Amino acid sequence: METHSLLIAIDPYLIWFYRLTGYTFVDFLIGTFVLAFLAVMLGELTTTAGLLVNRRHLEKATEEMVKYQNMSVDAIAASDKAAFRASNKLANDAFGRTFFMQIAVSAAFLWPVFIALTWMGSRFAEVEFRLAFTDFTVGYAAVFVPLYAAAYLCLRRLRHRLPYFGRVRAVLDAFTAQTKRMKRFEDLAKPVQKEIT
Repeated sequence: METHSLLIAIDPYLIWFYRLTGYTFVDFLIGTFVLAFLAVMLGELTTTAGLLVNRRHLEKATEEMVKYQNMSVDAIAASDKAAFRASNKLANDAFGRTFFMQIAVSAAFLWPVFIALTWMGSRFAEVEFRLAFTDFTVGYAAVFVPLYAAAYLCLRRLRHRLPYFGRVRAVLDAFTAQTKRMKRFEDLAKPVQKEIT
């Protein structure tokens, strides 16, 4: 198997974390956690950069979605079926555009995982860990996945302290504020008052 030049370039830096203490399993956990954290961080940076680049398109699509949703709720309130059908179709189209734009931006979060696992495969393909009290063994990916989840949770707790993510939070708050202006069909239902007997 031919090793990609990117993997060769990053190898000396990544493997350093796997040689910190001299205890093989501890070093493997430390190195894998650092690798997972780097993958999470790079994925987060890529996703937020995509969000910032596409901000105007997302805002416009969200604004259209809210506008047409509110029109369809108003049409239902006025018992205008034709207006409801037309505005509801436009609202669904706008929702679809918004949804798929957000999915496309969010997909950027996972690409570093594939690079990390490919690098680990080039280094640790033969390494297996026996599960306690069983005859089963797992490979490097079974260790990477829970450490990746832990790294994600760590970054999530630290994110608000990092300056770059403050700007991203402001953008996400603007989307949240836009969608809060959206009327819901539940708002049309009058509260049922129970008769006191």
